Amino acid sequence: MSDPIISLVAVGLFSIACQFLSYKIKLPAILPLLITGIVAGPILGLLNADLLFGDLLFPIVSLSVAIILFEGSLTLKIQDLSGHGSMVRNLCTIGAIITWLIAAPVAHFALGMSWEMAFLFGAIVTVTGPTVIVPMLRTVRPSSKISNILRWEGIVIDPIGALLAVLVFEFIVSTQNALTHTFYAFAKTIGVGSVFGVLSGYFMGLVLRNNLVPHYLVNTAVLTLMLGAFEGSNLIAHESGLLTVTIMGMWLANMKRVEVESILEFKETLSVLLISGLFILLASRIELDAILNLGWGASVVLLVIMFVARPISVLISSTGSKLSWQELALLSWIAPRGIVAAAVSALFALKLEVLNYAQVELLVPMVFLVIIVTVVIQSLTSVRVATYLGLRAPAPYGFLIFGACAFSRLLAKELIKQKVIVSIADTNWEAISNARMEGIPTYFGNPMSDHASRHMDLSIFGKVLILSPYKQLNPLITHHFEHQIGKGSVLALNSNDSSKLASHQVSDSFSKNSGLFSEDSTYGKLAGYVARGAIIKTTRMSDEFTFDSYEKEYGDRMVLLCAIEPNGRVHMYTLLNKVKVKSDWRLVSLIKSH
Repeated sequence: MSDPIISLVAVGLFSIACQFLSYKIKLPAILPLLITGIVAGPILGLLNADLLFGDLLFPIVSLSVAIILFEGSLTLKIQDLSGHGSMVRNLCTIGAIITWLIAAPVAHFALGMSWEMAFLFGAIVTVTGPTVIVPMLRTVRPSSKISNILRWEGIVIDPIGALLAVLVFEFIVSTQNALTHTFYAFAKTIGVGSVFGVLSGYFMGLVLRNNLVPHYLVNTAVLTLMLGAFEGSNLIAHESGLLTVTIMGMWLANMKRVEVESILEFKETLSVLLISGLFILLASRIELDAILNLGWGASVVLLVIMFVARPISVLISSTGSKLSWQELALLSWIAPRGIVAAAVSALFALKLEVLNYAQVELLVPMVFLVIIVTVVIQSLTSVRVATYLGLRAPAPYGFLIFGACAFSRLLAKELIKQKVIVSIADTNWEAISNARMEGIPTYFGNPMSDHASRHMDLSIFGKVLILSPYKQLNPLITHHFEHQIGKGSVLALNSNDSSKLASHQVSDSFSKNSGLFSEDSTYGKLAGYVARGAIIKTTRMSDEFTFDSYEKEYGDRMVLLCAIEPNGRVHMYTLLNKVKVKSDWRLVSLIKSH
């Protein structure tokens, strides 16, 4: 493509298409992005990143990696790490070092890499990442213990693994000088990166804590100031910026009375436009001949990483834990490499190319090969492996309720009392606070956000109940979870909107999911019943006390909500689903006051 505008627009369109495809096929987006880049670049010759950006390619990749690392470190909360036990800590420290020390010598001997390049490669392939782990967990549905370990390992190891790669890279560059200067340069990089990271993180935390920036500028201000700290650190100590942004994000994430959740929202837009486009561009620079020329040594490296390094790191990291051999086996199998590995390898390759470093042409093809093979093989086989090991969770029967109104809280508490898994999500802090005070599991925020996918275990929910008054957001939530969980998984209250204005009507797709409980059950009516003293009551049916007896006793005072089988399965009443209860079933209803 000779016209750069056409090329840029094409990259954007390819990015959206790849994200949409991954959404449909439920595979990590990095896979179609990398394949698209390879097809558009070396195969068809439609895209040439070096020709398109010229000298700007290196700065674009560098800033993009800084954004990725900053976003990853923002999720690294110390209390979350300790809450998931020693296994996660060990995997992200001891396990990462073991993988590094095994992968490096294998790459040296099997591929003929120099020791410096082999250790850099080993450091890069220690990271997994939530962008590839979370979509896989949704499909595999492992036990909650395994799911939590893998999810938090992916979140925590991104900045740690990238930091290890930065330190190795700095050592490689520093060793080109005298020994005294080497230690000086290395110490200067660590010192400047650490000091800049702490100071910039603390300064930004004070700005956010004291609301010194208008709300609408917060995300933009944090992003630009982070990039400023990144480049400022680099100006003082070459290549210390990545360490700076990693420490800055960690500091912000753990600083008291600083809300970072809203800051993470900027990543969702950037990941579609900037990050997605970045990986198409990076993949387009790969030379197929370079991959083919890796030879048999590449297969040896892949086999060792997947079947030797990972199992050994998991086994040693599990010391003192009570995990069964089946759980350790599944943890050993699921470890796909992701976006950070691709970005960091491309960034360091560009830097080393400028320095005319030998064998740099081996780094990117081998890292990208590890990413593609681990994502493809483990995505296609993990369900069968989990099933064979007996660790795949049963079909989810839990309920996610969107909307934390008084009726929702009453329903949630009653279902929890009946041993049903329930969680409430809402964007209203006061409503969520009330739910938490009543002992209900909650999520504060938009349940279809990228943050929710990282922090909520959505695999336990089989149904989503829309009980909120947010008419604009309800259809979006419905559409999102209809795809995530399946058709018929989302049930919503009737809007019963009397307005005839077209702009006030809900979408047809949303209206098909309406009719939860009954035609007359609207948000306003249920809220009114509760305000006037209505209660939610569970009654067990029997041969003596049948549904007819129940109906005769309560009459018009009852609103049927759901019926629970003896095995615990819940059937919600809807406009089209009039559940026929049997003996020993439990009937849950809203009983209006007299």
